[in-house]
Amino acid sequence: MSTLILGDCLEELDKLESGSVDMVLCDPPYCSGGRTLAERQSPTSTKYTAQDYNGARRLPDFSGDTMDQRSFMAFMRAVLLRCHALTKPGGIAAVFVDWRNLPALTDALQAAGWIWRGIVVWDKGNARNNPGRYRQDCEFIVWGSHGKMPVPWSASPPAMPGCLRVSSVPSTKRQHQTEKPVALLESLLRICPGGGTVLDPFMGSGSTGVACANTGRCFAGIELSPEYYGIAERRISEAEMQAQKARPGAAP
Repeated sequence: MSTLILGDCLEELDKLESGSVDMVLCDPPYCSGGRTLAERQSPTSTKYTAQDYNGARRLPDFSGDTMDQRSFMAFMRAVLLRCHALTKPGGIAAVFVDWRNLPALTDALQAAGWIWRGIVVWDKGNARNNPGRYRQDCEFIVWGSHGKMPVPWSASPPAMPGCLRVSSVPSTKRQHQTEKPVALLESLLRICPGGGTVLDPFMGSGSTGVACANTGRCFAGIELSPEYYGIAERRISEAEMQAQKARPGAAP
């Protein structure tokens, strides 16, 4: 079951029920792509899709991606503070970021009251060539917990990998300029209880919602862009219908 909201997450998060969320899994604007103000304020299609005119560059630009590091840290603290209030004790936050704002995000997570637990590495398997330098092959997931995180030893919980090797979505198949693979999100969701509720305040094209439908979890998503909200609504609805058909005893 999914709840989808069109609006500003800072406003909409205040309307949700406290203590109703098991996991926050989100991919906020990275605010990357430049050392100068002019570079940071370039359209997202320029920053993240290069000369990819036939691929992801055809998709709408998204807002909120022009903040400097201090503004990004303050914004993410405000978002994660609200998410903390919505999350059950022992619940999880997992937030995507790239190397430029990795330090700012770890600060924001802790300043919002979460216990920082570590960083998961996403090895994308491809990146732009960077002659004479190390390639930026990876992005990162900063994660933490709402207070203590007891281990249910009686249930023999699995140890989950701290480095996930999943190829990025081909640009010609993306439905968002910075879309994350559903398989990657499904792997991250393993830490969330089956049937639990997952919150994504930066829903984008709805990949986290699709992953929740595929793995039997409830989903709540917020998206500011009407264009991307429409894409997410369609994708999640289709995924939920497929999941329902796949259940034992479902009508053919």
